[in-house]
Amino acid sequence: MDYVSQLKNLPKEHDFFVGFDSDGCIFDTMEIKQKECFCPAFIKHFELQAASKYAREVWQFVNLYSKDRGCNRYLAIQKALRLISQWKVFEERGIKLRASIPALDAWVKEESKLGIPALKRKVADSKNEDLSKILDWSMEVDARILDLVYGVPPFPKVRESLQKVHAKADAIVVSQTPIEALQREWKEHNIDQFVNFIAGQEAGTKTEHLQLAAKDRYPGDRILMVGDAPGDYKAAKANQALFFPIIPGEEEKYWQEFLDQGIKRFFAGDYAGSYQEQLLAEFDKALPENPSW
Repeated sequence: MDYVSQLKNLPKEHDFFVGFDSDGCIFDTMEIKQKECFCPAFIKHFELQAASKYAREVWQFVNLYSKDRGCNRYLAIQKALRLISQWKVFEERGIKLRASIPALDAWVKEESKLGIPALKRKVADSKNEDLSKILDWSMEVDARILDLVYGVPPFPKVRESLQKVHAKADAIVVSQTPIEALQREWKEHNIDQFVNFIAGQEAGTKTEHLQLAAKDRYPGDRILMVGDAPGDYKAAKANQALFFPIIPGEEEKYWQEFLDQGIKRFFAGDYAGSYQEQLLAEFDKALPENPSW
């Protein structure tokens, strides 16, 4: 399916545009997905059983508790391997992983749609064993998510916020989660009705989602990205758009703020400046860049 063309040709029904991240922003699914789906499969496929405690620390730091939170799963592999290679505790337990996988490094540079379909094509063309192992890991992650992650409702005030935004703005989902999972989760809780499109990893990066759907179609001060990770802010900044942070661990507080003040200020043209700067300062303090070990 040509998701890029769909994003480019979305009908413009309003003068405002809002992009919403999904995992960890709309839904409290980051913890269960990373801890119960991604991490166990990572330990299994990269044979980290002898240091599973520390592998879990690395994986959770990258994907939940650092400024890399919310990054694409294949970029997370790169970052996790780099940290593992720098932490002596792994070598002391007989684990010797490369700090990088050349085939993976090359693929993430050449491919912007970092998802299973693109990786399947690359594995079929290259027959590379490292990429084949990563594909097996990725497919197991999706199977675990399908089996385990359901019945997780949106954060409080999300539905009311989506309804309020939907009345005056064109809205889409901007995520690095596979599209199938996004569609399933949004439909399960009947909130897919409040967005015009659901963009996942198969449609490119978050920056590309915003660029295709909104840039040059709406003024920058009428484009807003809502997310919980620094990558969401980077996507907004790259498109000269505004950003509202849903800070990890304080989601209820920030959704209430968005409902009470953020939406109103955005539509009134009073969002940029001191209000956004204060939110960004709070966001910057929330997640560290480097681990403590």
